[in-house]
Amino acid sequence: MEIYPVDIDPEQVVRWVKAECDAAPSSLKVTARRSREVREIPVRSETHLGDEERQDLTEIETIATLEITPPHAGEGWLLSVVVEDEAGPRLSEGGESGETEQQIDLGTFQKEFIRPGRGIAYVVAETENESAKAHVSRLVSAIDANHHAKAKNRGASRH
Repeated sequence: MEIYPVDIDPEQVVRWVKAECDAAPSSLKVTARRSREVREIPVRSETHLGDEERQDLTEIETIATLEITPPHAGEGWLLSVVVEDEAGPRLSEGGESGETEQQIDLGTFQKEFIRPGRGIAYVVAETENESAKAHVSRLVSAIDANHHAKAKNRGASRH
């Protein structure tokens, strides 16, 4: 499996995927999740914290991932939008430790993570072969041009 960065605006990808799923729900398989990792503050000379102060603080990092795959397994590609948001030091609230992961919907992903100041957002692709790589390339071109597949039996417009 080859993993590589994709040079496209993550916000454009999310907007396009949302519109595509509204128009043709079965054209893509979309899953989203957020995970939160709570860690102890590492010992660093620049923080000037003693042992007691560090025990009262934790570092929180939230990672949200939107995965876009073909509707049928086996096509060998995955496009992901990843947002990494390090909240920085926070007061510990007893019982917070480790990592938690939660499934979220596309709307929640867009509302909570695709906005200015929410962290570092980027897009990566995973492909199994040249055919899958070509498919991802065509998909990214469609997203960049804001071109959508025509839904079969679309009926009334859903705006």
